[in-house]
Amino acid sequence: MKILIFDSSPLITLAMNNLDYLLKEFASKKIKLIIPEGVKKEVIDNPYNSKKYKLGSIRMNNLLKKKIINLPNEIGISKKEIENKTKEILKKTNKSFYTKKDWMKIIHKGEADCLSLSLIASEKKIKNMVVVDERTTRMLVENPENLRKLYEKKLKSKVKFEKSNLMKKLNGIKIIRSSEIVYIAYKEGMIDLKNGDVLDALLNAVKFKGCSISGEEINRIKKIKH
Repeated sequence: MKILIFDSSPLITLAMNNLDYLLKEFASKKIKLIIPEGVKKEVIDNPYNSKKYKLGSIRMNNLLKKKIINLPNEIGISKKEIENKTKEILKKTNKSFYTKKDWMKIIHKGEADCLSLSLIASEKKIKNMVVVDERTTRMLVENPENLRKLYEKKLKSKVKFEKSNLMKKLNGIKIIRSSEIVYIAYKEGMIDLKNGDVLDALLNAVKFKGCSISGEEINRIKKIKH
């Protein structure tokens, strides 16, 4: 079994570009698309009470009802397992970076749920990747030292990073973004657009709707499209 664990950010990015139909395309490739409870609240439950975002909530809930996206119990992982791991992750990560004033809050529950689900899935020998667009979460997993330097640059103040065994575990999580999703979709012929520089348009579309990808990265991806 292979699963893609979606944070709320790439789901929103895809929906805002009318690309959420790609979720159905990926699901048809026998890849399970999973959203933990924290993400469900962010993209389905909470937005339903907003006139501005209600339609998006209904559309996402429709994907859930059709089992295009699924909750973790579909792969044998309970809500309680994720809750316990999420508590640990939130406690550790939000006490990993320290300024002169206080500990810095790095991630929120939805993102922590995704990381928890990835760790649990890996323990159960389920191959997985986490799809997340925010730079902070990605850097926290891939290179926390660079995240510390970024915070120092932004805050113009010293930031201390407390390493832990948890951070080593997080470093094993594989992260991709909506930019990689649209690239794969383009490469696999899931995009029904032929005229014009479609890949450039796709990558810039997700960039300007929230995906943390630089112009330099876009140029590199375009060079390997063939």
